[in-house]
Amino acid sequence: MSRLPLATTAPVAPPAPLLDRFGRVHTDLRVSLTDRCNLRCTYCMPAEGLDWLPRADVLTDDEVVRLVRVATRRLGITSVRLTGGEPLLRRGLPGLVARLAAADPAPELSLTTNGIGLARSAAALAEAGLHRVNVSLDTLRADRFAALTRRDRLADVLDGLRAARDAGLAPVKINTVPVRGVNDDEIAELAAYAVEHGYRPRFIESMPLDAQGAWDRERMVTADEILDRLGERFALVPVGRSGNAPAEEWRIAGTDTVVGVIASVTRPFCGSCDRVRLTADGQLRNCLFATEESDLRALLRGGADDAALEAAWRNTIAGKGPGHAIDSPDFRRPERPMSAIGG
Repeated sequence: MSRLPLATTAPVAPPAPLLDRFGRVHTDLRVSLTDRCNLRCTYCMPAEGLDWLPRADVLTDDEVVRLVRVATRRLGITSVRLTGGEPLLRRGLPGLVARLAAADPAPELSLTTNGIGLARSAAALAEAGLHRVNVSLDTLRADRFAALTRRDRLADVLDGLRAARDAGLAPVKINTVPVRGVNDDEIAELAAYAVEHGYRPRFIESMPLDAQGAWDRERMVTADEILDRLGERFALVPVGRSGNAPAEEWRIAGTDTVVGVIASVTRPFCGSCDRVRLTADGQLRNCLFATEESDLRALLRGGADDAALEAAWRNTIAGKGPGHAIDSPDFRRPERPMSAIGG
């Protein structure tokens, strides 16, 4: 009796890298789930808030899942960060996370949040497949937090940090934007708090992305100043930069805590940028400071197939510029503020 040949499964070829004209490979996707926020941080938006996107304009869960699937299967995206606005305001977020975590190939999933709703959602998000979180925290003083955010919610954020740590969303990172004369006297205090509680602090130079257009470079605390403040209290051991990550890192001597400094303005890392951004209303941006967008939502709702979405994505990234040019006289602020772009 003749035997049929054994069935074989040919290996699936990896997707072609998502390249721009400078040879940078893009593997990190930031997906904004909403432009809405439950804080009114003074360096981000006015007290009355902004005109939110109409709900019909925001991508549905199905649309988000499909675009992420195209990104991972056809474009080589390996890391997806969910942002906002405040992403915890998205209804049914654990279910969306579970669907993204079930993708093949599955991306590394993380979340950037203000932490207010994290205490009640951290465990469900971890169970759904979220890997880690970044929590924005600019002060440890309740009165200052209320003044900065126009909301008295510091206790909720600190509870959220603990819940994220207890749920295993590690490392739990704390993102701090020091502003001169506002909270720059707390840099070392925030780092000490992170050491005490097992978090990973990151300090970020402020950028011209506020809705009011009030950014003032003179009030920006530079990376060198941040390191000087940390050095007054701690011995710092250089770690360097991990791959294309934006943060330069140092270990606080005598601890396991690694502190990161993101010098977006004074030490731009544009030459190794591997990020691409998708806004809550489905606009693809090849740079945080991009002044043009590509409308993937219109393609989705117009019946485009995956090949057409891939082609639009590749074309957008191919047109990426060399850098943000903040120090150039030709610099143009994007029309959208950070809350509408996605962090």
